[in-house]
Amino acid sequence: MSLEKVISISGKPGLYKLITQTRGGFVAESLIDKKRISVSIQNNVSVLSEIAIYTLTEEVPLRQVFENIKKKENGAQTSVKAKDGKDKLEEYFFDVLPDYDEERVYASDIKKVVQWYNLLQQHGMLDALSDDEDEKSSDEEE
Repeated sequence: MSLEKVISISGKPGLYKLITQTRGGFVAESLIDKKRISVSIQNNVSVLSEIAIYTLTEEVPLRQVFENIKKKENGAQTSVKAKDGKDKLEEYFFDVLPDYDEERVYASDIKKVVQWYNLLQQHGMLDALSDDEDEKSSDEEE
C-alpha cells in the first residue's frame, strides 16, 4: 500500500489507512488496533504522501525521509524512541536529514516522524516506499 492511502488524523493517535469514501467523509482503519472509524470532512486530515520536511534549501517529501531512516536502520525500528529527549531526537534527525531547518522543524515533528516510521515498519509497509518511487519515475519517463 502506498503512502497515498495512509493518513494522520488530528487529535487521534497513530496512523490510519483509508478504506472507503462516504457521503460525508470516509472510513479509516487504525494501524494500531485495526478499529474502523468514520471520519467527517470537518476533521483535520493529512495524507502522508503530501507531507514534506523543511530543509535549508528545499522541502523533502516524507517518503524520502522514511527511505533515509530505513537505510540508516537497515530496515529495522529506529534506534531512538519517540519519548527520548529533544537533543537525542535532533541528533538522530541530523544523521537522517543533515540540512533540515532547525527553526521550522520542531522536536514534536521529529517525534511524529519517528513514531510513524516505526508504525509503518511494524506493519511491513515500508516496502511500498520504493514502489511509490518506481511508479513516479516511470510516470515521468513516459
